[in-house]
Parts: sequence; C-alpha cells; structure tokens
Amino acid sequence: MAVPKPTTMVLRRRTRAPKRYSEDEDGWGCDDVYCERCGSGDFGSKLLLCDKCDKGYHLFCLRPILVSVPKGYWFCPSCTNIKQPQLFPLVQTKIVDFFRIRRSSESMENQSNIKKRKRTCSLAVSKRKRKLLAYNPTEDPQRRLEQMASLATALKASGTEYSDGLTYRPGMALRSANCAALENGGMQILPKEDIETLNLCKKMMEKGECPPLMVVFDPVEGFTVQADRYIKDLTIITEYVGDVDYLKNRENDDGDSMMTLLHASNPSKSLVICPDKRSNIARFVNGINNFSPDGRKKQNVKCVRSRPGLVQQ
Repeated sequence: MAVPKPTTMVLRRRTRAPKRYSEDEDGWGCDDVYCERCGSGDFGSKLLLCDKCDKGYHLFCLRPILVSVPKGYWFCPSCTNIKQPQLFPLVQTKIVDFFRIRRSSESMENQSNIKKRKRTCSLAVSKRKRKLLAYNPTEDPQRRLEQMASLATALKASGTEYSDGLTYRPGMALRSANCAALENGGMQILPKEDIETLNLCKKMMEKGECPPLMVVFDPVEGFTVQADRYIKDLTIITEYVGDVDYLKNRENDDGDSMMTLLHASNPSKSLVICPDKRSNIARFVNGINNFSPDGRKKQNVKCVRSRPGLVQQ
C-alpha cells in the first residue's frame, strides 16, 4: 500500500530558536534554547518549541520521531502527558460493539469453518493467474479478539473512529465528486470473481473474522502492522477508508497516511482519502517494502484502485 505524503510543508517560526552562527549543517544554533533530550542547541531549524512551556525538542529526538514540523499547535510530551497506550479491554461485548460485529463469537467460529471449507474448494476449481484471494481468519476466536483489540487500542490512542467505508463530511468533497469517469487514463475494473472475493472479505469482517494482523506500538515508528501468520501473495487485506476530500484542500496537510482516491485529469477534481479521523487497520500500514536476506527490497503490500472502491492487497 503506497501512502503518498504531502510535498509542501509550512515551516513555523516557532522552530527558529534565538540564533547564533555555528558550524552545524543549518548554519544556526541557539544560546538559550536547547533540546530537552540531547542537551544540544544546534540544528535550530529542527528545534521544535512547545507552545505551552517553550521547551525545545529536536524533531529527530522525539519518540516517535517527527519527520516534519506540525502544521498546528504542538505540545511536548511533558505538557501532553503522553503515555504508551493501554490495551483495549479484552471483553467480548466491548470488542463486538466497537467493531459493530453482528454475531456472537461461537457463531463466528462455526461460520468461519463452513466458509473456509467452501472457499478452499471454490478457489481450487476456479484458480487462475493473478486471481485475488480472500484472507484466512485466525481459527482461534480468542486470538481474533486480541487482533481486534490491538486495532481498537491504536484507533482510540490516535483519536480515530472505526469506519468500514468511505465517508463524506460537510465542508469536504461531495459523494458525487467521486466519479470514476474523471480518472486520468481510466480506472481498473475488478473482474466478477475478484468482486465476489472482496464481498466475501467484507462479510467476514462484519462477523468479526478479521485478517490475521496485529497492530503493534513501536517507540520510533509509532503504530505499525505485523502479519500474525503466513499470508499468500495477492491476498486482499482490507479496503482503504476514511474521509474523502479534494487534494487541493490537503496540499499543506501534515497527515502521514493520505491515499490517492481519484487522480483526475483536472487537478482541482483530484481526491484523497484522509484516515486521521475515521479509518480501519489500513491507517497503520506503514511502508510496503521488506528487506530480503540478500539485502534487496521486496514489495509485500500493494494497492489497487478500482471501481467502485479501493482494494488493498
């Protein structure tokens, strides 16, 4: 899943501490403001000042690291009292309610076994080149609860509401703006078999049969996603969802997980998916390359934009 990042950032003056000439790479340092983590006043353009206490922190000294200057107000860890997120309670009723699951755990398990037997047979008969595959949910219902709890923890900690579809909010793009005919060069159309596979995945999600993925917290990279078991190539993981907005409205946005939805011939009509307020596990899939033992990069996740929605593999 390739997540494009904004290329235009606004450097706020609050990163410019009182200056003196020095030998650092920016040519600036500071006499009376220094980083609370490393104690240095060098690299003044990367020394971020808290909007509450005026203490300084280098972008690269924060955990997780900030790759760019925040667009709005920024408060240091001491002023925000940020703590490592606590696990979402592993209470089945809360998990079921959080994800709006329609059936009980026992029913989900029985249906999972039935669906898996049917799906295994159908895929063996109709297998063809480049056919998209439905994911296989974890068989242990308790482990599935833990997987969903990890996602719920990350969503709650980041202030993101769970959503399983594209959302159109007042002041953003209208639903009618998401028109495939506007796509520059046309848009891929999923074959009937792949649409059926996608719909199967959606139905499994509705029953709590989630993909075998865990959301974990890394002190440097923040929330990331790990596979909880082996996943075959060309397996559908999830749809990328969130608020739909015009790209022109987000060119200076410091969001780190926006995804192109519509690349229109007329740039003013191009759309992006913004998952910072409403999203699913796709919000936390960071990076698409793994390093193989021989040192080469290997793509392990990719994104397919198709009508009527967007599918992740």
